Amino acid sequence: MVSMALCDFLMRQGEKPYLVECDTSNPDVIKAYHQEVKNGDISASSVNLDDDEGWEVLADILATHPDKPVVVNTAARNNDSVAKRGWYLIRGAAELSRPLVTLWVVNRQRDSLELLRQFQEALAQWGGESKVHVLRNLYFGEEKKFELYEGSRIRAAVEAAGGKSLSFPDLSDRVSDAVYSNRLSLTRAAKELSYGLRIGFEHWRDQADGVFRAALG
Repeated sequence: MVSMALCDFLMRQGEKPYLVECDTSNPDVIKAYHQEVKNGDISASSVNLDDDEGWEVLADILATHPDKPVVVNTAARNNDSVAKRGWYLIRGAAELSRPLVTLWVVNRQRDSLELLRQFQEALAQWGGESKVHVLRNLYFGEEKKFELYEGSRIRAAVEAAGGKSLSFPDLSDRVSDAVYSNRLSLTRAAKELSYGLRIGFEHWRDQADGVFRAALG
């Protein structure tokens, strides 16, 4: 949902983002944006980051679309591949003078913090400029319930490096179900949801926009 909301935000800012779907086992994002791809409002590719070839394809996308922000939707399992091949991305972003920003979503459990730590270590070993912002997923409860993250060394490290700790708003179950079950992009959701659902959706969208402005501004 964060990747979908980011694509939606960028499109409403007048951009034509390039979506790279790396969650090959559950490619919901690229399927939802099929119509936008067809209309030319967004470009998209599915890329498997489990091998060198996928990272080469990702580097080519960065190089051949210099005018487009590239949104990479990954699965948590891609951590292992980042540790082995992250230099493709670090080096590519540096040589192409493209900023590299990670929006890392955490829940209230320790496993998501451990995955974040592993990701930070994977990036650090390749050097280069990269910014990591952490998004508390408020689907799992209000901000004050994220005690593990709030008092963690990981948060201290993120913020010491210039990253921000932000809260990504919860989308109501009815709206979320309508979006996922109908494979709606958020552009289409804004037009096709019922009036009642659309009111809640627009409020959530405004909050998500604020998160992206804070992270990318």
